[in-house]
Amino acid sequence: MTLDLVVFIRSRFDEELEKARFAGNVVLTQPERFGVAPEDAAKHARFSVAVAEARLALLDDTVAPYLGTAGLSGRNAEFQLRLLAAPYVEHPDYPHDEDPANRPGSTA
Repeated sequence: MTLDLVVFIRSRFDEELEKARFAGNVVLTQPERFGVAPEDAAKHARFSVAVAEARLALLDDTVAPYLGTAGLSGRNAEFQLRLLAAPYVEHPDYPHDEDPANRPGSTA
């Protein structure tokens, strides 16, 4: 399940980076369409891309390498992975545990 969750989250983060880049380009080329000043559009575009890149770096550099390791580092990595995954729990492709009792909102 952990590997499936890493793959799932990385896919979501890759999608978000692609969307941030696309939206940034649109806003940068047409700021008046969105009622923002060009310098504000540029700041927002850079910020959105930086956030998406930072989330990928966090997953790839500080969480994924420590998953499955013994001790505190492994437990912390597992906890961080769950935190990164939390916003996507309702996504149709979220790799839930096989046991229905482990699913969010389950009354089983």
